[in-house]
Amino acid sequence: MATMLERNKKVKAPQKTRQEYAEDALYREVWEEVNNEKTMRFIKKYSNHIIGAILAILIVATGIQIGVRTYHANKIAMATNYEAAIENVDANALAAVAENASGATSDLALFQAYLLSGDVAQLEKLATDGHTRDFRDLAKLHIISLRGDEMNARDVEKYLSDLNTKNSPFYYTACLTIAQKYLASGDKGAASKWLDKIINDESAPAGVSATAQTLR
Repeated sequence: MATMLERNKKVKAPQKTRQEYAEDALYREVWEEVNNEKTMRFIKKYSNHIIGAILAILIVATGIQIGVRTYHANKIAMATNYEAAIENVDANALAAVAENASGATSDLALFQAYLLSGDVAQLEKLATDGHTRDFRDLAKLHIISLRGDEMNARDVEKYLSDLNTKNSPFYYTACLTIAQKYLASGDKGAASKWLDKIINDESAPAGVSATAQTLR
């Protein structure tokens, strides 16, 4: 017995008449007109919102492009100014670069400005307002080397307290500096505490550890 599917395969689809084709075309035309009319009514109703949204998108896109171009232009100008300051060994120009730059670039320029000018105020600014920990800590060690004789051991320890962590790249140097200050003041007990922190630490640099053992 033939299945329904097999029977349906043998049945040919009825051919449409010209009138039916004409009716289909007319239906499609009317449907398109209705859709076009709905679209136009929607656009007219919300035209102000649509125009505003388009303008907002254009403004944002333009702003982003201008911002990106300005950012790259500023970076190029900053790099050019920095190179010129280094070539001319110009401390004032380096200080200006530090003022207008950001991050490690600003810190490096300010530190180099101090090295050229010897202006301790620049070093103090770097120690308090530096963008990166590395340069802040480095500046503090330099300040101690300059003014440590005017400070007692406890003041030195307090001033370098931010370096008393392995997150600081100058942790071991700070420990050794504090120990040396206590030794200079005659407080061997306090000095030994800081020296032992270095000696008992397997991660301590060999040179710093050897110095600590000699002082111990």
